[in-house]
Amino acid sequence: MIYFCYLLHKGYRLQKEYYMQNNHNSCEKAQLAIQDTLDVVGGKWKLVLISVLRNGKRRFRELSREVGISPRILSKELQELEMHGLVSRTVCDTKPITVEYALTDYSKTLSEVIVAMHKWGVEHRKKQIV
Repeated sequence: MIYFCYLLHKGYRLQKEYYMQNNHNSCEKAQLAIQDTLDVVGGKWKLVLISVLRNGKRRFRELSREVGISPRILSKELQELEMHGLVSRTVCDTKPITVEYALTDYSKTLSEVIVAMHKWGVEHRKKQIV
């Protein structure tokens, strides 16, 4: 930003245009990265499911009850999380057959995002209640 202001002050037209072009590309890349993140973890349930699974593996019905989500929606959300490599699905050799879900190592890369969202949510809630 300081470099941009310096270029405006000095009147470097070609360099200014080059900077603006590169800055625009950086903005587009940032927007794409945010959109990619939202495509993977966006929606009402995905981050809630990830947060619950941070406390350990859960069976399908346990997740459904704990989160308060219908089995149909839970199945869809878990399939998408599994497709993106955030959740693993294990079919247990039991009678009746049970399925357990757990977070993958890759899901740990979302920890900073979840912590930041938690902090923001706490502050936002305080602001709304006051």
